[in-house]
Amino acid sequence: MRSKSQALMDKICDYVNDYYRVNHKSPSINIIAKAVNVSKTTAYRYLVEMNDKGILSYDGKTIETSNTDKCVTGYFSAPIVGSVRCGDPETEEESVEEYVSLPTSIFGTGEFYILRAIGDSMIDAGIHENDLVLIKKQSSASVGDIVVALDENNENTLKTYAGIDEDSQHAILRYENKEVYPDKVIKVKKLVVQGVAVNVIKKL
Repeated sequence: MRSKSQALMDKICDYVNDYYRVNHKSPSINIIAKAVNVSKTTAYRYLVEMNDKGILSYDGKTIETSNTDKCVTGYFSAPIVGSVRCGDPETEEESVEEYVSLPTSIFGTGEFYILRAIGDSMIDAGIHENDLVLIKKQSSASVGDIVVALDENNENTLKTYAGIDEDSQHAILRYENKEVYPDKVIKVKKLVVQGVAVNVIKKL
């Protein structure tokens, strides 16, 4: 077999790494051939030789390098479904704006959706206007959890669940902005939890 160009091998390896980081999978031979401007047959022969030399791993279908092994392979898609007030409650708009791909190694597993924060009542908890709040769908919550709660008026809001009032037996939802809303809470007779906030995605 004629000696292969080291420059082309490097180019193929770099392309595989870049493609994997964006698409979370290895490219096909046809995609590689077009990307590095060679024939499909040439791309295949290079992959075979690069596999033989230990530059990458190629089993006839999947291509892996030392860099792709470091990439996160587990992802899930979470829909952005509108906004939720971090001030006075507001009815949630259940319309999907788009889907966001997130790694399970950082955000965990489960069923999630994303809400865009509106208002200033949760800034002491690190949630500001237009932040994307990742919500894990669940119907229960522990004291201290930041929840998307639905009250008896079918209005939702993002607040901290502060437990049950001993006198009224109402659930307490606490504002997290001591400067603007000192000691302000919402008390609801029947609290319906739509999910618990697990992460905040911000623009810097």
